[in-house]
Amino acid sequence: MKVFPCLITLTSIAAAASIDSILSIATGELQGRPRDGAGILSFLGIPFAAPPVGDLRWRSPQPVPKWNKTLDATQYGASCYSAAAEYPPPTPAREDCLSLNVWTPALNSNEKLPVMIWIYGGGFQFGSSAMPNYDGTALSEMGVVVVTFNYRLGALGFLALHDLDKEGNFSGNYGLQDQIAAIKWVKENIAVFGGDPENLTIWGESAGAHSVGLLMASPLTQGLFQKAIMESGAYWDSEHGSLETFEQARAKGSAFAAKLGARSISDLRELSAEEIDNAGPWNFSTDPGLTAFAPNIDKYVVPTEPAETFQSAKTQQVPLLAGFNKGEAIPFLSRALPHSTPEIYVQSASILFGSKTSRFLELYPGDTQSLANESAEALIGDLVISAQTFDAIDKQALASAQPVFAYYYTYTSPYSPVAAHSAEVNFVFGNLESASGSSRSPSPADVALSRQMMTYWTNFAKTGDPNDASNTDRTHWPRYTGEGADFLELGTNISAIISPSKERYQFLASLRRHGRFPVTWRDGCKDN
Repeated sequence: MKVFPCLITLTSIAAAASIDSILSIATGELQGRPRDGAGILSFLGIPFAAPPVGDLRWRSPQPVPKWNKTLDATQYGASCYSAAAEYPPPTPAREDCLSLNVWTPALNSNEKLPVMIWIYGGGFQFGSSAMPNYDGTALSEMGVVVVTFNYRLGALGFLALHDLDKEGNFSGNYGLQDQIAAIKWVKENIAVFGGDPENLTIWGESAGAHSVGLLMASPLTQGLFQKAIMESGAYWDSEHGSLETFEQARAKGSAFAAKLGARSISDLRELSAEEIDNAGPWNFSTDPGLTAFAPNIDKYVVPTEPAETFQSAKTQQVPLLAGFNKGEAIPFLSRALPHSTPEIYVQSASILFGSKTSRFLELYPGDTQSLANESAEALIGDLVISAQTFDAIDKQALASAQPVFAYYYTYTSPYSPVAAHSAEVNFVFGNLESASGSSRSPSPADVALSRQMMTYWTNFAKTGDPNDASNTDRTHWPRYTGEGADFLELGTNISAIISPSKERYQFLASLRRHGRFPVTWRDGCKDN
């Protein structure tokens, strides 16, 4: 690609903010638009891969064809099909959904800014980069380029079959390959938008954070990014999480094909995307356990258990910022465990934990109804998110020379009454007013915390350290070492604390190591 056609004078566009901006990338011209009063330009719905339709369904993402006319990049593209009907996407769902969005400060293109690449959550079953929570305007005002993108979900993104293996030597992780393709697109094109292709931070929440962990552990991402952020997630393992073994994924895929009456890959590709999507096995209302299609150890994108990769220091060696929330179980709890008396709670613990029951009840007491409820919530949150996030933090810090920064989000207010799973997302993006989902307006305290978190996150993207040496008023975020007060609590007060619930996570980890782990994500999240 020649350099000259790609240099766009963003300063002239900023000076005439009422005029839509036009710039050139390798595949053609884009027309974006200024964000009202923000000094930010946005370019939405940019294709980063060819439409994965027809014969390209269940194949690696292919290069996007060039376009001849100026592409209207003022509106979000289509969302990928969601495998969860109760979470409809914000834009119409289409199989042709592989697009991304860029927000950039309207600066001279010679000034290269750090880039934050967001990967949305949703259990690999639902989600969209067009969610209002993920608008990058406010965060971009902090001096970074923000990128969000779509990736294939559910069966269209993660179906594995032996016949598909024959086509490409692997199958099932097409959604992860979409993520890698999007990051490669950013690395190749982001300089045109004023971003630094050598200063990329990948960043996600929930399944997006699990994606970050898998990408850190993948040999296909070497040199693609320089930093990583994981909010409420890190990686799953095949024994106790949603990550499936090679054989499990292909057995599920074969059963799915038989359910649809398909005898070949050609038969499957002749079905409409709606037929594929509607036949998916996942419904959050009745089955929040990940019995649906999700990443698998395909021996290519994910060659082995990610936990082993983290422990052996074979991950991408980059600075890491990661953490979890106090109420991670809240979205899952009502479906995950039945309401029970303290007696039933203790009896169940005895059945599940055997000789470890006494220690379990020390860590998760159930002497009263209140304690039993609190412990059930804590256990599910630990199983689903917190323990494995802590495990990744600890492993990466011990095995890597790169810094690790850990947080524990506990903030509550009338605007945000519980520190539930994903409660921090709006605070990090700075979208409290427009995307709160709350009947209350944010208070000055809410806005102040959001600003602090935005500053920590963007400082990390800029330098690999959330602290700013020039600002001594902000609470210092210590580097995680596994000793002392090495977590930052993001609550009503921001302070350094000792790792929260460390003994619980170590207890669960010890059961895994000795092959005696009695409860899996799938078991723990079934509708009882």
